[in-house]
Amino acid sequence: MTTCAVGLNRLEKYLVDLTKVLIAAAVTTSAWANDYPTRTITMINPWTAGGPADTVARPILQKLSEALKQPVVLENKAGANGVIGANYVARATPDGYTLLFSHVGPITISPAVQKDMPFDSVRDFAPITQIVSAPTVLVVRPDLPIHNLKEFVEYARANPGKLSYGSVGTGSTTHLAGEILATMANVNMLHVPYKGAAPVMTDLLGGQINCTFLNIAALMPYIKSGQVRPIGVSTVKRSPLLPELPAVAETYPGFEVNSWYGMMAPAKTPANVVNLLQKEVAKILQMPEIIQTLQAAGLSVEGTTPEQYAEQIKRDLSRWETAVSKAGIQKQ
Repeated sequence: MTTCAVGLNRLEKYLVDLTKVLIAAAVTTSAWANDYPTRTITMINPWTAGGPADTVARPILQKLSEALKQPVVLENKAGANGVIGANYVARATPDGYTLLFSHVGPITISPAVQKDMPFDSVRDFAPITQIVSAPTVLVVRPDLPIHNLKEFVEYARANPGKLSYGSVGTGSTTHLAGEILATMANVNMLHVPYKGAAPVMTDLLGGQINCTFLNIAALMPYIKSGQVRPIGVSTVKRSPLLPELPAVAETYPGFEVNSWYGMMAPAKTPANVVNLLQKEVAKILQMPEIIQTLQAAGLSVEGTTPEQYAEQIKRDLSRWETAVSKAGIQKQ
């Protein structure tokens, strides 16, 4: 037998052995995934304990623990506007036991405002479901001659650069909401950044600024008392808390500022694990007590499919990139 023939035989044997190993590994992985879960699942919250994310996550995780018959615990890994916790999950083993309580901030806004992101929001994660939408509301001082979005735009055009809006900080959803609206309506507004919602409301009520986009739940007491006048919600759909209030998108199609929360896993997590988690969370989001809890916090229940959530993320990545560019914000 020639040397060449011996080499070919060895190569054939190697390929056969490799094929057997790969088949065995696939069978083992499939069997393991079908047994999921067999131990505690950790959900990483990229924000500090006690914040809005806790309000959303904890009641859902309690129900999920009951459904899966395994503990699902929330672990906080805050820092860098949520990027530290998200990156931890992106680098975790894709076995379904380390998940991310995802948020619009680190997943779709940070890539538009931060240099040298440690992860790719599309490549490094497997979307499971968008859990809730968190609409903001555009409100104005009631002494202004503005009662709807048409009058808002007319007033802004008649007073270029003088209609001031407050935000909770440069690069926040409340800032970029104003920039997106200004771009779509072709108006020039004055952005006034603050370090939180409380000082925004203080100056709005005191007459120092004209308007703001803020969380619907935080604004409800002021809307009900007539201290501010609502003009429109920032999500595509109207909010069940203010069902008569139009969405801005009804006038400007494509306008959407959605401070959503969701669930994601590391990329390459088995599809049946992702689908099981989505199915169970979607069931939980149909429970009356969960709906009541979330709506009381100003949130709209979603429970989207992994495919729908993936599309939402891609749309938001493009939307925020455009908004940041229009606002002239430099990546830091």
